[in-house]
Amino acid sequence: MNYWLFKTEPSECSIDDFARNPQQPIVWEGVRNYQARNYLRDGVALGDQVLIYHSSCKHLGVAGIVKVVRAAYADPSQFDSRSVYYDAKATVAQPTWVAVDLVYVSKLSHLITLDKIKSSAKMAELPLVQKGSRLSVMPVTAQQWCDLLALQ
Repeated sequence: MNYWLFKTEPSECSIDDFARNPQQPIVWEGVRNYQARNYLRDGVALGDQVLIYHSSCKHLGVAGIVKVVRAAYADPSQFDSRSVYYDAKATVAQPTWVAVDLVYVSKLSHLITLDKIKSSAKMAELPLVQKGSRLSVMPVTAQQWCDLLALQ
């Protein structure tokens, strides 16, 4: 099993959205960065655990945990001309973008804030705190996962 951190704007998809219907998968779509896409396509696997990180909001931080229940498949939003994620160059035969399905595992008792993460020496190698790292999908080592959750 691998561990990941996915960044999301809570106004689009928050840990509370997952918690509302804990058994109902949510399609993780709209990733439009090639490196993040490659992580989704080549790294993220069935059963992997994912930290949901709320970004572009007042309270930045890790809010909860979800699990991958369907590995990479063609992101349906790339074919929908009404979607903000539409990609006119993508074809069904040659999809450019992928999605994964996630289900709720748990909401953290306290948000692990970005400030708290940055202040931990153990988190220095975490991609989230690396200068210039803006990926929405990033790997987390097993040790980083444990150290992050210990910050609650």
